[in-house]
Amino acid sequence: MQTITLSSSKKHELIDITSKVEEIVKNSKVKEGICFVYVPHATAALTINENADLNIQADIIKATNKIVPEHDGYLHDEVDNNAAAHIKSTIIGVSKTIPINNGKLQLGVWQDIFFTEWDGPRSNRKVIVNVIGK
Repeated sequence: MQTITLSSSKKHELIDITSKVEEIVKNSKVKEGICFVYVPHATAALTINENADLNIQADIIKATNKIVPEHDGYLHDEVDNNAAAHIKSTIIGVSKTIPINNGKLQLGVWQDIFFTEWDGPRSNRKVIVNVIGK
């Protein structure tokens, strides 16, 4: 198991972590198996989506903010003012499992792995990567 540590610079942000995950898979020497990627944070998540057009990142943030608007009368906002971030993390999800074949992640041509920040900017965000196989 390996950990990727990163920092976000915006309140809402998608950070491409594909190359870091690919490096962990390569170093594991696993040829056939799975790569499990997990975010141990209640206000962040993971998604796999298009890597070619950066506008898709802005579109994902815009759409997610429409679905879960900030400060919409959430009870948790009275505690630490970030209920929307918790809800977004729950909807998007905190883990992904990606097949490994011939030592490579089986992502589509246009797919990358993104850490999604919903309560930034934050430092010392963690992504746990576990490579399982032979």
